Amino acid sequence: MTVVATDIAVVVPTIGRAELGELIRTIAAGDPPPAMIVVADDRPDPAQPLELPEVRVPVRVVRSGGRGPAAARNAGWLATDTAWVAFVDDDVRPGPDWSAALARDLADLPERAGASTARIVVPLPEGRRPTDEERRTVGLASARWITADMAYRREALLATGGFDERFPRAFREDSDLAVRTIRAGFEIVAGERVTEHPIRARGGWVGSIRAQAGNADNALLRRRYGRRWREVIGEHEGLTGRHLLTVAAAATALGGLLSRRRWPVALGAAGWAALTAEFAVRRILPGPRTGAEIAAMIISSAAIPPAALFHRLRG
Repeated sequence: MTVVATDIAVVVPTIGRAELGELIRTIAAGDPPPAMIVVADDRPDPAQPLELPEVRVPVRVVRSGGRGPAAARNAGWLATDTAWVAFVDDDVRPGPDWSAALARDLADLPERAGASTARIVVPLPEGRRPTDEERRTVGLASARWITADMAYRREALLATGGFDERFPRAFREDSDLAVRTIRAGFEIVAGERVTEHPIRARGGWVGSIRAQAGNADNALLRRRYGRRWREVIGEHEGLTGRHLLTVAAAATALGGLLSRRRWPVALGAAGWAALTAEFAVRRILPGPRTGAEIAAMIISSAAIPPAALFHRLRG
């Protein structure tokens, strides 16, 4: 069955970024435009209404109460009645022909096709290598099922129940839904539309430590899909084991210090220093290698292992 404009709604979860208005203009200006745009306002306590442009497409605002992107997307798609729902994040830049490309991607797909992915492009910084913080965004270009731009068939959303709202961050909720979609008997196909995801500063080296909160979401995936959950979602091996060794070495040194025993202090400190240095070098080499970046990598490489394990246990 050929998909026409009236079959597609676009859901944009937002925390009120300044780029939201331009994103809506771009989507609405497409030919053909989507049937409607739903803006899922996920600000915890929106004191001011969102500043939205006037466009030729109906725009509806729903609120999800600051419960995260999974809850926001659910609130958004439940406010639609179209055959397809395209989820687009509020910090991306779709091309001027995005709406037409989306319609082409969804046209004549077989009934077993439950979702369509876009090609995400992350422009690299000019004249230098990306920092560790920036490389986290660059990794989105190779993400398998990223809902920065991904369309789902309504039947697939109904069959799976949509996004699992136990994932409170923009992390893992997209992979989880994709796996459940496939296990429900649908296929996920690759579309041709292209969306740009700009690199954004999200807190410098402190951001890499805060990002360890995602380990709690990893624990949920492990509980749902078993010990081989990374293989299920198509991801490389993690660093939990190495972080555990690093923390164990530090604990050995601290225990020796408290008990006034020299050998545990020496062995634990040497092990911790070696593991931390190796981790820091691994993160420094692909980056710009400036003094500030090197210092940030050394400090955060010492803080990340205990932060990662704390959030994993919390999860």
